[in-house]
Amino acid sequence: MSGLTALDAAPLGPPSQALGGFAQRADRWLGLAIESAAALLVAAEICVLFAGVTARYLFHAPLVWSDELASILFLWLSMLGAAVALRRGEHMRMTALVQRVSPSTRALLDALALAASLAFLLLVAWPALEYAQEEAFIVTPALEISNAWRAAAIPTGVGLMIAMVLLRLLRSCSWGQIAVATLGVAALAGVFWLAGPLLAPLGKLNLVIFFVGVVAATVFAGVPIAFSFALATFGYLALTTRTPMLVMVGRLDEGMSHLILLAVPLFIFLGALIEMTGMARAMIRFLASLLGHVRGGLSYVLIGAMYLVSGISGSKIADMAAIAPVLFPEMKKRGAKPGDLVALLSATGAQTETIPPSIVLITIGSVTGISIAALFAGGLLPAVVLGIALCAVVWWRYRHEDLSGVEVQTKRQIARLFAVALPAVLLPFVIRAAVVEGVATATEVSTIGIVYSALVGLLVYRQFDWGRLRPMLVETASLSGAIIFIVGCATAMAWGLTQSGFSQDLARWMAGIPGGAWGFLAVSVLAFIVLGSVLEGIPAIVLFGPLLFPIARAVGVHEVHYAMVVIFAMGIGLFAPPFGVGYYGACAVSKVNPDEGLRHIGGYMLALLAGLALVVAIPWISTGFLKT
Repeated sequence: MSGLTALDAAPLGPPSQALGGFAQRADRWLGLAIESAAALLVAAEICVLFAGVTARYLFHAPLVWSDELASILFLWLSMLGAAVALRRGEHMRMTALVQRVSPSTRALLDALALAASLAFLLLVAWPALEYAQEEAFIVTPALEISNAWRAAAIPTGVGLMIAMVLLRLLRSCSWGQIAVATLGVAALAGVFWLAGPLLAPLGKLNLVIFFVGVVAATVFAGVPIAFSFALATFGYLALTTRTPMLVMVGRLDEGMSHLILLAVPLFIFLGALIEMTGMARAMIRFLASLLGHVRGGLSYVLIGAMYLVSGISGSKIADMAAIAPVLFPEMKKRGAKPGDLVALLSATGAQTETIPPSIVLITIGSVTGISIAALFAGGLLPAVVLGIALCAVVWWRYRHEDLSGVEVQTKRQIARLFAVALPAVLLPFVIRAAVVEGVATATEVSTIGIVYSALVGLLVYRQFDWGRLRPMLVETASLSGAIIFIVGCATAMAWGLTQSGFSQDLARWMAGIPGGAWGFLAVSVLAFIVLGSVLEGIPAIVLFGPLLFPIARAVGVHEVHYAMVVIFAMGIGLFAPPFGVGYYGACAVSKVNPDEGLRHIGGYMLALLAGLALVVAIPWISTGFLKT
C-alpha cells in the first residue's frame, strides 16, 4: 500500500504483565480466526467467480446466482479484511510528521490514532446494527434469501475492529498512554457535542471545520485515512444536520458494494501469484538480456519491467518488491548509486499509475461510471510518454557508464530466455486485451489470470510454494479490506459534501476559472499533486471524482483524458518527497536511506512533469486508441 506505514507504536510496556499476556493470547487466537475466515473468503470468491466465468463462456449456461453470491461474500471479505488490516497495522495513514517526533511522542500519537479509530467504531456500532436489521425485510432476487445475511457483515466487522483496537491498545501501550489517548479523544468529542447548537447556524462554514479542519488534523496526527474521513463525516452529519446515522452506514455500504470493486482482491492475489511462481523474475531476466549491455541498460529494464508488471497486484509496493531484488544487486555492481536507484524506482511508480489493470483505474470507473475498457485503452500510451521522459534522464546520467566488464548475451541465450519468459510476458497483454476488446470484464479476466498463473507455476516453471498460499490469501484480504474500507468511508464523505451543496458551489467556481478547459486542467494538476501527497490515489479519487468529472465534461475535457491527467498528477504527488509517502515505500523496499534518494530524484520528477505537460496538451495521447 504505496508507502503508507503501519500503526507501529514504540511500546512502553503493557498495562500489566497478566493483562498484557491475556491481550497477547486473545489477539493471537482471535486474529488467527479472523485471518483464516478472510483467507477462505478470498479463495471462495475466486472459486465462485471462476465457476461463473466457466459456466458462461465454456458451457453457455450462466449461473444466475454467482454474481449475487460473490457480492454477498465480497462485503464480508471487505469488513473482515478491514479488521485484519487494523490488527496488522496496515490501514493507510500519513506518517510524515509522526515520524519526525521523539519515540515517546510518536507512541502517544499512535495511541491517539487507535483511540480515535475506536471512537468512530463505537459511535457507528448501533447504527450499523440497525442498518442490518432494516435490510432483513429485503429478499435477494437470485438466491431469495434475506439481505440481512449480507448487511450483517457491517456490524460484525465493526465489532471485530473494536476488539482489535482494544487488544492493540492493551498490547502496545502503557496505562498512561491509554489514559491520555482515551481522555483526549473523549474530551474532543465532548467539546464538539457541546458546541453542536453553535455549529448548526454556521451553514457551509461547517464544511471547513469538519472536512478541512478535522480531516487535516486527524490525517497529520497519524489517524488512518479511512477513519479520518469517517470521523469528519459522522461529526458533520450528527452535529449540523438531522440526517439519521443509518443513512451514513447505507452510504458506507454503497461505496463498498460496487460489483466492479470485486476485481481489487483478485488482482492483488494475482500479483502475489506472479511473484511467487517466478513469472516476474522470468520477464525481468529476458528484458535484461536485451538491454543489459547498453549504457543505462538495466535502468531501461527497470522502467520496462514496471510497465509490464505494474497494475496487476494493486499495490505499488508489491510491484517494486517483485522487481527491485532482481535488478538492484547487478545495477550496484555496475556502479549505480543506491540513491539513484531508489529515485528511479520511485519515479517509475508514478509513471505506471495508468497502466491497466490499475486498481486506480478500476476505482475511477466504479465512482464515475466511465467505461473500464475505455480507461484501460486510454492508459497505455500516456505511460509510454512518461516512460520516454524517464529514459531521457537515464540516457543523460549513464552516457559515460563503463561497460567493459559486462557480458553481451548471444542470440541463442536471448531466444532461450524469451522462450522461458513467454508464458509470463503474455499474461499482462492478454489481461489488457481481453478487457479492452470487451471479451471479459476486469473481474472475470482476473479469475482467468489467477488460474492461468497457477497452472504456469505448477506445470511450466515448477515453482509453486504451497506454504505461501495462506499468507498470500491473508495479505490479499488485508490489503483489500484497507482499500475497500477507504472507498466506503470516502463515499460517505462525498455524499455528505454533495448534500451540503458543496458540489454545486465547486462546479460554479471551477467552471469560472479563466482559460476554460486549459485553466481547469492546470488547476486540477496542481490540486491533485497536493492531494496525492497527502491522501494517496484511491481516497482522493473516491472523494473528488464524482464532483470533478462532471465539471470536466461540462468544460469540454474528455473524461478519459481527464482521468489520465489526474492519475499522473496524483502519482507525482505520491512519489515526490518530502511528503510523498510512496517515495518512502520505495526506500523501504530498496533498503535505502531516504536522504540518499533526495539528491537524485529531482531530475526524474522534472521528467515526469514534462511528460504530464505533454499528456495535458495533447488529448489524443489519452483518447487516440478509444473505440468511437
